[in-house]
Amino acid sequence: MSTRTPSANEALTPIAADQRVFRWHDHASLWFSLGVGLLVMQVGAYLMPALGTQEAMLAIVAGSLLGAGLLGWVAKIGCDSGLASAGLMHAVYGRTFARLPIVLNIVQLIGWGTFELVVMRDASVAIGRQAGGMAGAHWPVLATLLWGGVVLLLISGSMVQLVRRIIARVALPLVVLSLLWLSWQFLGLAQTQGLEQLWQRKGAGGMGVMPALDLVIAMPISWLPLVADYARHGRHGGAALRGAWTGYALANMWCYALGVLIALTLPSKDLVTALLLAQGGLIALSLILIDEVDNAYGDAYSGAVSSHSLLPRWSVRQWGMVVALACTLLALVLPMHSLEPFLLLLSSVFVPLFGVILGRLAFGADAGALLQQAGKAHAAPIAIWLAGVAFYHLLPKVAPALGSALPTLALSFALAWATRPTNR
Repeated sequence: MSTRTPSANEALTPIAADQRVFRWHDHASLWFSLGVGLLVMQVGAYLMPALGTQEAMLAIVAGSLLGAGLLGWVAKIGCDSGLASAGLMHAVYGRTFARLPIVLNIVQLIGWGTFELVVMRDASVAIGRQAGGMAGAHWPVLATLLWGGVVLLLISGSMVQLVRRIIARVALPLVVLSLLWLSWQFLGLAQTQGLEQLWQRKGAGGMGVMPALDLVIAMPISWLPLVADYARHGRHGGAALRGAWTGYALANMWCYALGVLIALTLPSKDLVTALLLAQGGLIALSLILIDEVDNAYGDAYSGAVSSHSLLPRWSVRQWGMVVALACTLLALVLPMHSLEPFLLLLSSVFVPLFGVILGRLAFGADAGALLQQAGKAHAAPIAIWLAGVAFYHLLPKVAPALGSALPTLALSFALAWATRPTNR
């Protein structure tokens, strides 16, 4: 049985053996479900018309495999150590300095949670209008409050039970069916328009394959600060790695490719409108919309774990309700704006941040022991991270064809590995 007391800092304490219940299929179903979303399809549509179809698919497959591989790697470290993401940051960057990336993580999680609620609100209103209702100006406010209330209700329960009973058994089969239906409909539309012609379509320019790879990798990288919060509940690190990698890679490739397919066959500035125009799109979009709830929940839960690591007097559940409420209030007042700059800005912070974490904790390093020995601030990891952020923003100016994410990740990982302290 667990010996932790309610006042213990759960984020900085390795999770007890009796709470390690996730198997391979739990990790895979969770990360497939989290990888599916209207936001992912929208970002996939951003690749067009700048890229040719074959270039876009190359970027999608390569970026999904690489990004989800990083996700799985961090999942393994979180599972092996039993630590949340905040604990990993403390172990690598020091107990005092780690508060900075943790705060940045909380900010980005609130931002993502707000985006999710806005997307769900807009989709709900579009579905309602398509069905003949929701014509009044008050409906967006009511839809925002409705979805915010759903997230608040979910965050008050057990995360483990949500993953194992609701996501794996109910939400996942429904969302797979909806994706299959939409894929079938838009592939049929592509066949009507000339599938070979669409496949051979050239890009209009303005974006190369490597910058497109950055945009694809940005989505799984945005989940890097969250993955350990869930993977720590796994039984085996290898199962966490394989499950997160497989589940998220499949979902990311599918949704990005579907976004490209929609942009090719039914160009529209509004992805939701394009989905509704497909036969059966109303039902399929409604199922995806329901699945979108777990994304907002994931942001709220991990935001709560990170907040709890800073102020442990409040439990994870109490912090979760605060974060969910903040996202709901922000969704009522913030307009939806372009996602691409937001995604790339997040990547510039978290690519080198986790490049350093991987470089220090990869290949069997004991994160728990490093956390126990952590000082206030560790100079070398901090310097490498800050240099990595600068390098990420410098690369597009001096070598735009290379992209930013992969070179920055490789550099920060190599420097962190080379400067890691030797075992004594």
